[in-house]
Amino acid sequence: MLDIQLNRDSFGRLVLTDLDGERHVGIVPVRAFPLTAPDHGISLVGSDGREQVWIDNIDDLPAATRALLQEDLAARDFAPTLLKLHRVSTFGVPSTWHISTDRGETSFVLKAEEDIRRLEGGALLIGSAQGVQFRINDVKALDRASKKLLERFL
Repeated sequence: MLDIQLNRDSFGRLVLTDLDGERHVGIVPVRAFPLTAPDHGISLVGSDGREQVWIDNIDDLPAATRALLQEDLAARDFAPTLLKLHRVSTFGVPSTWHISTDRGETSFVLKAEEDIRRLEGGALLIGSAQGVQFRINDVKALDRASKKLLERFL
């Protein structure tokens, strides 16, 4: 088990206390493979931009440290799952997409077709003009109407 101490200071920043007892304030956790292996390969980066600790597997951490780290990562890696594509404003780009996600209904602007990236296993990642990444875990699992609209952009 990886023995590191991680807690929050009074400002809500992550503080890492390393094996030498040195405190590193303002730690930022960064996933090496956020989509394909989210629990493996996590770097704890200091405020100076340097890696302080490499975590091979988040399960190697004590429960309290793991919970704190997962809480911080969840806020950082906001990527709603697209469940249904209701309509698009135009089949050219930029276009406004009206969708349902696991977080509710919303709309976003797709600037370019290159903002749709294919991932392993039939998944897609769609980047909006506002910077939000929408994930489709399996295109085949979408309803027929959503697949038909999406195909025009692929």
